[in-house]
Amino acid sequence: MIQLLDNYLEGRWQTGTGSGTPLFDPVLGTELVRVSGAGLDLAAGFAFARTRGGAALRALTYGERSAQLARIAEVLQGQRDAYYDIALRNSGTTRNDSAVDIDGALYTLTQYARWGAKLGSARCLADGAPVKLGKDGSFQSAHFLTPQRGLALFINAFNFPAWGLWEKAAPALLSGVPVVVKPATATAWLTQRMVADVIAAGVLPEGALAIVCGRSEGLIEALQPFDLVSFTGSADTARTISSHDVVLRHAIRMNAETDSLNSALLGPDAAPGSEAFALMVKEVAREMTVKAGQKCTAIRRVLVPQAHAAAATEAIAAALAAVKVGNPRNESVRMGSLASRAQLAAVRDSLAALTSEASIAWAGRSADLVDADPAIGAFVMPHLLKVDDGDAAQRVHEVEAFGPVATVVPYRDVDHAYALARRGCGSLVASAYSDDPAFLAQAALELGHAHGRLHFVTPAVGKTHTGHGNVMPMSLHGGPGRAGGGEELGGLRALAFYHQRSAVQAPADVLAKLAESAAPWPGETG
Repeated sequence: MIQLLDNYLEGRWQTGTGSGTPLFDPVLGTELVRVSGAGLDLAAGFAFARTRGGAALRALTYGERSAQLARIAEVLQGQRDAYYDIALRNSGTTRNDSAVDIDGALYTLTQYARWGAKLGSARCLADGAPVKLGKDGSFQSAHFLTPQRGLALFINAFNFPAWGLWEKAAPALLSGVPVVVKPATATAWLTQRMVADVIAAGVLPEGALAIVCGRSEGLIEALQPFDLVSFTGSADTARTISSHDVVLRHAIRMNAETDSLNSALLGPDAAPGSEAFALMVKEVAREMTVKAGQKCTAIRRVLVPQAHAAAATEAIAAALAAVKVGNPRNESVRMGSLASRAQLAAVRDSLAALTSEASIAWAGRSADLVDADPAIGAFVMPHLLKVDDGDAAQRVHEVEAFGPVATVVPYRDVDHAYALARRGCGSLVASAYSDDPAFLAQAALELGHAHGRLHFVTPAVGKTHTGHGNVMPMSLHGGPGRAGGGEELGGLRALAFYHQRSAVQAPADVLAKLAESAAPWPGETG
């Protein structure tokens, strides 16, 4: 009998009504488990999180909450093999790709635990020194950040069921804000199992962590003033949430990470045969195939000098041809499936839109799949596209194929390259490959306003850079415009979303007393 996964709400496990929504193995097509959140009293569950979970968390210091994060990481580490098994069966990822999600979650939790420990016994954060409001200095103003007294609702995407929870939960719980997570249905199993393990271990106060699987109806309606929403998904859905009457009426604070047409930029100095050229080729091929291209930070547009476009296209195609695609249970496979048949249909639709103006420079053959049936599994072979005129092309700057797809776009000069990168209308990340520090410094000034992160690679760091698409807790994760305008990570500064910054105008001795409970903002970030 197929298991119906429980939800955790109001401090207890609850089974949703109905038969539930099935979750499948995207490689073998077999049903695994089912989820249902139907029939849950969300209003009561949210109220429990605010009153019980929030109060218990705020009763602790930052240092005490950081110890809880460290303990969560220990609990999850102890069940790591089980998580890899679930990821293999429910996400169709290779072990290396599962590590990006699972081990990335553990690393982020551990890092925030370390940072939080430095805040010690503080209960609020002081933003700068007091300033005088009167001539004699007896009356002053200072800014303090205090934890929000609502809950944080996470509406997460399918591609990172582990990291997607804990990279948000780490700064939220450290801030003293309880968490309710709604994972994407297709891959909810891993998220649910991790939450179950943490609950069973008794790490957090009752009400500090809850999970609702398999439904979205009523989630936004259950929000109250001072609640927060962190959303990862499509820009269309983000607009729907942000324009919801409840969100507008209560001025609900929202963080969104949405569509992103990220770029890789080959510097004008990086000719074929150079080390910088080789580094770009390697990174593009890796970003196209890690998690089958299902990363919000993956490279979608490859901007190269016009004179090097043919060579770059040929080199990337050769790198892709060496990647074996198929059943991740086979040790020779380096790229697995998409997460679901629904995702397969979405990628095919996006490919059709892109190839209406771009040509296919290289594509893998389904006949070359390893130990997999293309009629059953959710497989898309890598597709490298190209356009001759990046200005005339429209869809390459508008359509994100959320899979192993990228397009080579030639540029005339550096100003043209910057203009093409900005055609994405706001992205999570752009990377550049060059051995010219002056060019890279200029690129930072030209592209910073349109990107949340800039990842610059020279031959000197060819073996040590962290990767175009690898999100690190030390660096900002989010981006302007089309990317959603959010900031999920970036050291302790990520705590700002879960705090209210207020000006306190008071006698100097009152501010001095308040400062005894505060740690400096933003604190250490690395």
